[in-house]
Amino acid sequence: MPELPEVETIKLSLEQEILGEVINRVKVLNPQIIKKPGKKDFACRLTGLCIESIERRGKYLLIRLSGGLVLLIHLRMTGRLFVTSPERELEKHTHLVLVLSEGRELRFKDVRRFGTIYLLEDYELKSVSGFAALGPEPLGGDFTLHLFARILSGRRCKLKQILLNQSLLAGIGNIYADEILFNAGLSPCREAGTLCEEEIARLYGSIRAVLREAIKLRGTSVNDYVDGRGRPGAYQNKLEVYRREGKPCRRCGGKIMRLKISGRSTYYCPQCQS
Repeated sequence: MPELPEVETIKLSLEQEILGEVINRVKVLNPQIIKKPGKKDFACRLTGLCIESIERRGKYLLIRLSGGLVLLIHLRMTGRLFVTSPERELEKHTHLVLVLSEGRELRFKDVRRFGTIYLLEDYELKSVSGFAALGPEPLGGDFTLHLFARILSGRRCKLKQILLNQSLLAGIGNIYADEILFNAGLSPCREAGTLCEEEIARLYGSIRAVLREAIKLRGTSVNDYVDGRGRPGAYQNKLEVYRREGKPCRRCGGKIMRLKISGRSTYYCPQCQS
């Protein structure tokens, strides 16, 4: 958390707020989150640059700046990136503040301090291992049913593991993996290579449908997530299985169960998912 829908929502909200603004001042309050360059170089190189565009790749945000530089940000578990007035009290666990030309501030807050920030030349993006290894975008035009079938073909690992593998599909995390598999009626424990053509098509459609609906509802706020304006999402009101252990399935009335797959809590309905 945040996953693809949350990061996409942050991107969309920030686009409405900060495009074209100049970074007038940089306050690095916790240099540990800055992975490249060092604290002094980071602040010096960033000051005076204009925010030209914002992109998302998997769970990463890319803020493209004048001069060919890119702020590459991964929010990890509890990172928040939001715009606020300078009068707002600086909250605990705020690690970076960018003072913008219109007087507002872009702040990065992260309670668990797992988030990472890089300031890079465009060609240096491939040097960030996690970013360089990302698989296709689940909502991208190149993610076809044929490509998805190839990804699954012959694999003996569980479907939940496939959906969480960022080198196979970029951006899906624990929440949406569970919701996608419920929507498709497939057990998280099924071996990927055992799916028939109809099941592959069903899972492919569920991936795209669930992610699009989550973006439409501006993401899932079950912990720390808010968008670039500080607003929570609404998809948590539509969750079918995630964190619903012991509660009745809304589809069949059976009990939602939880198990662990690769160390991750996995929620599913044994009666609806096979």
